Amino acid sequence: MTNHIVLFEPLFPANTGNIARTCAGTNTVLHLIKPLGFSTDDKHMKRAGLDYWDKVEVVYHDDLPSFMATVPDLTKLYIVSKFASRDYTQPAYELEGDHYFLFGKETTGLPEPFMRQYPDNAVRIPQNDEHIRALNLSNCAALVIYEALRQQGFPNLARTHHYTADKLK
Repeated sequence: MTNHIVLFEPLFPANTGNIARTCAGTNTVLHLIKPLGFSTDDKHMKRAGLDYWDKVEVVYHDDLPSFMATVPDLTKLYIVSKFASRDYTQPAYELEGDHYFLFGKETTGLPEPFMRQYPDNAVRIPQNDEHIRALNLSNCAALVIYEALRQQGFPNLARTHHYTADKLK
């Protein structure tokens, strides 16, 4: 079982860098669907302080159809959208099979025809639409992947720091 975060045409290197850090810390594969709004070559990543980039499994896709061709089970593809009717906590992210969490471009989301093609795959993070257009992409990715990991029992993640009340005094 592997979890995957998929970014459709990400524009901002800071968001992708934060998501890459989350992927490194959670053993999650990061998929980037081109075109990207920035370069991911080693020099640019090191300058941005992403010295853990080599700890992330990154898979590049030329476009959305080529990514979709790699998903073995479309029932385990979750399209994160504020227009979905089902909350991200509702699906059962069981340990069997791979889970793919697809996020749209920061400015425009995913193409509407694509969204209409997969309405049953859509999940949402509740938010107050009167105050903001959208939550930050890297925060959304962290929320969703940690919900999946929580349901899965946090497989293969270190639990080395245990604090008790007496240790915090």
